[in-house]
Amino acid sequence: MIKNSIVKRWAVSVLAGIIILIIAIGVSIGLILKQQYYNSVEMTLNSRANAMVLSNFNSASAISDENFIKIGKNFVDNFSDKNIMEVWVIDKNGSVVVSSTGFSVKGEKYPDYDYAKASENRKGFWTGEMQSGEKVMAMTYVLPQNENGVNGAVRYIISLEDVDRQIVFIWVIIFVLLLVFISFVVTSGAFFINSIINPVRKINETASKIAKGDFNVSIEKYKYDDEIGQLCDTINNMAQEIGETERMKNEFISTVSHELRTPLTAIKGWGETIRSAKEDDDELIEKGINVIVNESERLTDLVEELLDFSRMESGKLTLKVSKLDIVKEINEVLEVFRERSERESIELIVDIPHNSLSMMGDKNRLKQVFVNVIDNSFKYNKKDGFVKVNIECTNSEIQVVISDNGCGISKNDLPRVREKFYKANNSQRGSGIGLAVADEIIKMHDGEMIIESKIGLGTTTTLILPRKNK
Repeated sequence: MIKNSIVKRWAVSVLAGIIILIIAIGVSIGLILKQQYYNSVEMTLNSRANAMVLSNFNSASAISDENFIKIGKNFVDNFSDKNIMEVWVIDKNGSVVVSSTGFSVKGEKYPDYDYAKASENRKGFWTGEMQSGEKVMAMTYVLPQNENGVNGAVRYIISLEDVDRQIVFIWVIIFVLLLVFISFVVTSGAFFINSIINPVRKINETASKIAKGDFNVSIEKYKYDDEIGQLCDTINNMAQEIGETERMKNEFISTVSHELRTPLTAIKGWGETIRSAKEDDDELIEKGINVIVNESERLTDLVEELLDFSRMESGKLTLKVSKLDIVKEINEVLEVFRERSERESIELIVDIPHNSLSMMGDKNRLKQVFVNVIDNSFKYNKKDGFVKVNIECTNSEIQVVISDNGCGISKNDLPRVREKFYKANNSQRGSGIGLAVADEIIKMHDGEMIIESKIGLGTTTTLILPRKNK
């Protein structure tokens, strides 16, 4: 069990972020709503300081101190919004002389009255708690002085208790909705991550088995055709290919062991025969020496092929580039196969120019390629068959075409014949790396090897080499 799983890390990080975000959003929304509600209350209060107030208290040209209270009482009695706000009438001394509640006001502080007296528009606002503990918003409007100098004020008071309760209720609704959202995000996120984690765990288990040498494992088909599904398919293909490569490697080791053992056995056997032969048995001795020489050459070729493969795998296969005559080099190679052609009753058809064709390349490596390809044409041919070698040339490239009418290569095997260790026909001797090395050599010459074949009709190998003169 993984202690520090992706799900846990995701849950911690996401939840922390979401909680912080929710708090920020909730507080922000709450403050905005509170400000909007308070602004609405303020606008309601502000709307009361209008011409109606002035018309009530300044309808006469001169209001005396004596009738100010009478006018204030009449104003309060006719005030239509007593159900939503409280109204006070304040005299010029700052005392509340009339209250819409009918109760005398004593000991209350109303800073808005002082703010109003100091304000140019004669209005003052205040938000706070009254003696009863009730939270209110109040606005005081100071009346302009009349001809007699009488100056009073009207104060409007609205309770904020209901407003605050509404704000709290909205905050609760917001937080509940946000909690529901959190639950949804966490649940859906966990489900989504688990849909990724579970196949990843299976991939990890499969990869571990592959690392331990078990190439027969596979991951069950992923239900989504996405990156995870592609990864599962890739892992399965990789396991299959590695298993196939491992199988071919084991076959290669077995084949090479056999290829080494056979000439060594022959060399040892004939060596012992020669050692025990009579001095005058020249024919036996000569036959034995010929076998030893031929088998030694065979061993040398095999060892060189293995060394080349090792150099190729390590990137140390190099070319000794110089100017060469491709016609001359192919003729030298063909001389080796003329005797074999007669011995195996396979016709060798040569169609190459008589004039020289120069190019830049490694002549020994190119000879190695020609020998390997022509050898395959003989090896997989039949009695009375043919091997044809011809050269086609343009100003930019040289094409060496080697064809035969042998057994051919199947459609399934054809794409893989240049892979290391791969042998399309296990009945024939060989290491299975000759074409892989040959293909690499051609590529190092900036060329291309094209192999075309059909079962029962034969194989054509085209070696395309750029004609470089410098």
